[in-house]
Amino acid sequence: MKLKKGQKLLFIGDSVTDCERAKPEGEGIAGALGNGYVSLVDGLLQAVYPDLGIMVVNKGINGHTVRDLKGRWQEDVVEQKPDWLSILIGINDVWRQYDTPFIQDGHVYIGEYEDTLRSLVKEAKPVVKEVVLISPFYLEPNEEDSMRRTMDEYGRTVRKIAKETGCLFIDSQAAFNRILKEIYPAAIAWDRVHPSTAGHLILARAFLAEMGFDWNR
Repeated sequence: MKLKKGQKLLFIGDSVTDCERAKPEGEGIAGALGNGYVSLVDGLLQAVYPDLGIMVVNKGINGHTVRDLKGRWQEDVVEQKPDWLSILIGINDVWRQYDTPFIQDGHVYIGEYEDTLRSLVKEAKPVVKEVVLISPFYLEPNEEDSMRRTMDEYGRTVRKIAKETGCLFIDSQAAFNRILKEIYPAAIAWDRVHPSTAGHLILARAFLAEMGFDWNR
C-alpha cells in the first residue's frame, strides 16, 4: 500500500469528483465527501485499512475546468498541504466545445489545458508527497466519435504530463472501456459523463489499484 499512516489524501476536479460534497470543506461525516468515487475510496480505506487513519478531502466543484482549478489552486491545494493529491479534470474542458459550440469563451482548448495542468502540477509538487493524475473520460465506445476523439487527446496529454513530472497516472478511459464491452453506456452514465454507482466504483477501483490496495486484507 502506497498510502501511509496518518496521511491526508485530497481529491480535486469537477462534478464527477464533487458529487454533492459539503461546501466549502468536503471532509468529515454525514455525507461530507459526496456520493461518488471519493466517498467510496474513503469508505474502503476505513473498512480495509482502519489502522492507517487516512484523512480524505473532496475539493471537486461542479462544472469546473482546468482554468477554474487555476483560480482556486492556492486555497484548495497549496494551503491544504495534502500528502497525496489526486487530480481528475478535463471533462468540461472538452464537453463545452460540443454542448455549447458557439460560446467559445468557455472552451479550454488543448494548448491551454496542457500548459495550465502542467503548471498546476509543478506548483503542487513542492508541497505534496505524491500527485496522481487521472485521465478525463467519455463513456462512448466508438473511438471515432468526435467528442471521444477529443477526450482521448486530452487523456494522452495527461499521460504525457504525468510522465514528464513524475506523477502516478490512472487511465480512467481504459478502465471504463473494459466495462463498455459488456454494458451499454447509458447504463453506467445517462449522459456518458456522470457515472452511476457502478461507474464510480470503477473509478474507485482504478484509484485503489494504483495505491496497491489489498482486497483480501
